[in-house]
Amino acid sequence: MADHTIKVLIVDDHQLMIEGLKVLLEDELWIKVVSGAASMDEAIKILEEQQVDIILMDINMPEISGIDMTKKIRELYPAVKVIALTMHEDISVISKMIKAGASGYILKRTNMQEVVDAIRAVHQNGRYLSASVQHVIMDNLMSPEELLDAAEEDKPVLSSRELEVLRLIAKEFSNEQIGEALYISERTVEAHRRNIFIKTKTKSIVGLIKYALNEGLVELD
Repeated sequence: MADHTIKVLIVDDHQLMIEGLKVLLEDELWIKVVSGAASMDEAIKILEEQQVDIILMDINMPEISGIDMTKKIRELYPAVKVIALTMHEDISVISKMIKAGASGYILKRTNMQEVVDAIRAVHQNGRYLSASVQHVIMDNLMSPEELLDAAEEDKPVLSSRELEVLRLIAKEFSNEQIGEALYISERTVEAHRRNIFIKTKTKSIVGLIKYALNEGLVELD
């Protein structure tokens, strides 16, 4: 048991999610869910009135994203730690949430023990990334600097692995050939291709190659 009770606020626009987490966390005697909030205003009001150690933060919120909420709350209440609890596992979302000030990132499809482990780790001034999130980061081969750079809004940042995939696409390699060249599965190649199109906001190979040439990411032989 911890030396004192860790007070947790759940921020999610689904009341059922809030109530479900409350019930599940009640089994942990060292955790107390002080309240739930479905908006930024509700969260701030609770923070003004009660002590909160950790916030479990959803990213998909109706008026302001969990990313922007995290940034604002960390500015106003720097002692309050934030753990993202979300369905998003895209590298750009992960990096933006971490840059906003989140100390942890776990997925909603995880088990309750991982939620508890994340709360304990973050409360002890640590960080916690679920295994699934770590795999996403590793798949993208991103350094800490690249992870933060990927959070910049004005320009998409491709990971080292995405750049490798992009350059092979420019050489007209198939998914199978790219997978063999980089020692990754075709499914992983497809995921990288999808992320590349999303980040570059292109819709075709021609558009993608044009973008890559303009940005100096590839050179035609």
